[in-house]
Amino acid sequence: MKTVKFLMIIGIVGFGLLSFNKITQEEWKVPEKYEKMKNPTEANEGNLAIGKTLYAKHCKSCHGKTGLGDGPKGEDVDGDLGDFSTKEFQTQSDGALFYKSYFGRNDMPNYEKKIPNKNDMWNIIHFIRTLEK
Repeated sequence: MKTVKFLMIIGIVGFGLLSFNKITQEEWKVPEKYEKMKNPTEANEGNLAIGKTLYAKHCKSCHGKTGLGDGPKGEDVDGDLGDFSTKEFQTQSDGALFYKSYFGRNDMPNYEKKIPNKNDMWNIIHFIRTLEK
């Protein structure tokens, strides 16, 4: 009986800590300049292929092959990796996705040096749009 109570207490505490992490994760505010920014590249076959290749190189290890946040390195991240297939994610503007992806914060790295050509990041945004449910 003591073991059951002990396990229940551990479960409740663990759930509480997990919930606390979700609650305390700060909202990611995107500057208005980026919210309104339009993708300067075309979502054509070539750019989508470039975006897919760059996604596989820079994003897949955390965000997973299909953007579900289930990549092998994703377990090491403290924050929420998001689910790129959800309506909530996909309704963000291209500029907001660019800002978050390119400049990063906390566990999300900055890609200004790793991807110096901004059009390459815009092509990744085009590819991420294909991950919608």
